[in-house]
Amino acid sequence: MVTKATTKEAVRREISERLKHLTSEEKQTQSKIVFEKLLNLPSFQKSKRVSTYLSIDNEIDTEPIVRKIFETGKECFVPRYSKAGMEMVKIHSYQDWETLPVTSWGIKQPGLKEQREDALKTGGLDFVVVPGVGFTAKGLRLGHGGGYYDRYMADLRKNQDVPPALVGLAFKEQICDDLPVTELDVQIDLVLFPE
Repeated sequence: MVTKATTKEAVRREISERLKHLTSEEKQTQSKIVFEKLLNLPSFQKSKRVSTYLSIDNEIDTEPIVRKIFETGKECFVPRYSKAGMEMVKIHSYQDWETLPVTSWGIKQPGLKEQREDALKTGGLDFVVVPGVGFTAKGLRLGHGGGYYDRYMADLRKNQDVPPALVGLAFKEQICDDLPVTELDVQIDLVLFPE
């Protein structure tokens, strides 16, 4: 039972334990449901510049989202992490996604030395698929602890005339009644999860 007094680390451990019990089949089934919900969102349908995280094992699978972005002629941006922070850089095709190198954290991302279009410098984003460890149904979000997404989302809201839709994707096991958040934790617009 998560309360405001529970520490973020304790919540991360609790959710990590829950996710360990999910089979690959359950993850696939839940990912498919969440993907269908995403496709039905008017904000996704009308978006042109979409950013999505590139999933690892304990996250909703974003590969179908990357595929759909290219199939529908949208522009696709993905996170690139460095010591300086995180930027959203453009990938050009599904093949580009397939050949991205994998970091020491096991995350696909464009190489740091590669010249890539930076979303913030070329018109911003209209839809951001946001990862997280835990969420509430109302949009509170607990990340992995680096603060990358919170800083980035705060920048987007500050620098864009029209703020993007910020949408989290979650397994049922990642949904909590409450989360220990601070004023630095950016609340997102919507969380999609199987109900």
